[in-house]
Amino acid sequence: MNIPLRRVALVCAVMMFLLLGNVTFIQAFRAPALNADPRNQRTLIARFDHPRGKILTSDGTVIAGSRKTRNAGYTYRRTYPEGNLYAAVTGYASLYTTTGLERAEDARLSGGDPKVRLRALVRDGIAQGADVRTTIDERAQRAAYEGLAATGGRGAAVALNPATGAILALVSYPSYDPGRYTTFDSGKLARADRELRGDPGQPLLNRALNQTYPPGSTFKVVTTAAGLTSGRYTPDSQVEAPPRLLLPGTSTQLGNSGGESCGDGHPPLAYAFQASCNTAFVAMGLDLGQDVLRRQAAAFGFDGAGLRVPMPVSPSVYPSGMDQAQTAMSAIGQFDVRATPLQVAMLSAAVANDGALMAPYLVEEVRLPDGAVVERAEPSRWRAAMSAQDANDLTTMMITVTRPGGTGTAAAIPGVEVAAKTGTAENVQGAQDHALFTGFAPADDPQVAVGVVVERAGFGGDVAAPIARHIMEAVLD
Repeated sequence: MNIPLRRVALVCAVMMFLLLGNVTFIQAFRAPALNADPRNQRTLIARFDHPRGKILTSDGTVIAGSRKTRNAGYTYRRTYPEGNLYAAVTGYASLYTTTGLERAEDARLSGGDPKVRLRALVRDGIAQGADVRTTIDERAQRAAYEGLAATGGRGAAVALNPATGAILALVSYPSYDPGRYTTFDSGKLARADRELRGDPGQPLLNRALNQTYPPGSTFKVVTTAAGLTSGRYTPDSQVEAPPRLLLPGTSTQLGNSGGESCGDGHPPLAYAFQASCNTAFVAMGLDLGQDVLRRQAAAFGFDGAGLRVPMPVSPSVYPSGMDQAQTAMSAIGQFDVRATPLQVAMLSAAVANDGALMAPYLVEEVRLPDGAVVERAEPSRWRAAMSAQDANDLTTMMITVTRPGGTGTAAAIPGVEVAAKTGTAENVQGAQDHALFTGFAPADDPQVAVGVVVERAGFGGDVAAPIARHIMEAVLD
């Protein structure tokens, strides 16, 4: 009898060992994959069994929150009180995925971040999500959204605090209602997603951060800065500005907007900047060369891969390996030069802050529901664009753009000096030009820098400048 019993005991021991080994393997190595499996309903239920942290504007307005639901399987549902207005900021949190700040700050909002979890357990004994207060100014955000919506076209607008890098407004248009993604009906969710992804207006695309455009004449800020920092140009330097200029190695004649002349053909740089003379800056770009322009562009943030605000930002690009004609066109923001609307705003932000470009950021602080601060933003310098003296000279030139005779008078604010540069960027052949604007105010005490891009809308001074003015007025009011 002992021999059969020993055999049974041995088989049982082996089976128990294998069972414990499998359990250990699943818990130690397979758990993350199982938790991430969309078929795992327990993970989904757990995700919505407690309120997710709120996302707020700088003044405490809730733009993403949670409320109890009557759904039998899920306790809380995400809400977006302002819908389309803040979609580019918040993104959405759905059954299966997150975007925008909902993704970038998911660990804090859900309570999964170790620092948030530890602080919550120590203070209250329960795990809970943290609230994320953004840098967004409610009035500036609304002014940007309404301004873009009034054009009826596609585009984006960004406003920054030049001294800190805080993002005061971040709008992409057309937008969408993130609330459409908060349903627990998977069929309804799939239909909403198909509809939005199939929309030719691409409302899910965050144009402010992830769409690049030819910057057009707003890039003349970079070319002018390159000339000043090289020591070869001053605001009073005479520049070659013929009515038409033959691009080297080609039969293409480049002219100024509307075929106009630029003064007497040898105007001071300051005048060429105010009138936005293409031929003057093409000649200047050829004189400086692409390497000088590229270094200056990099100092303003171009080719800055890895930038996060905390959402990832697509890099703005200044091309390499160009011939003379391509270099000439790059000096006026054409050829393969590309910039995000955030980068367009950063051009002015760097000039406004005495040549120091601050790292842009969107999250001011992270707090537990009881008010305990988990993390607070610390502004930091990202790039040194130019010296304070060169920035002051460039500011003086940018002020003339919004004065009579300049291309950006539609951005002028009574009683406030506005420094700016307009842009009208050539698009694909046969399509209307993009309208762009970069500027800051007040020029003598900068509080806001703005970048606006409106696709296929024509002249920047006519379309983008008024939007920028309303955003700046909202911040300064």
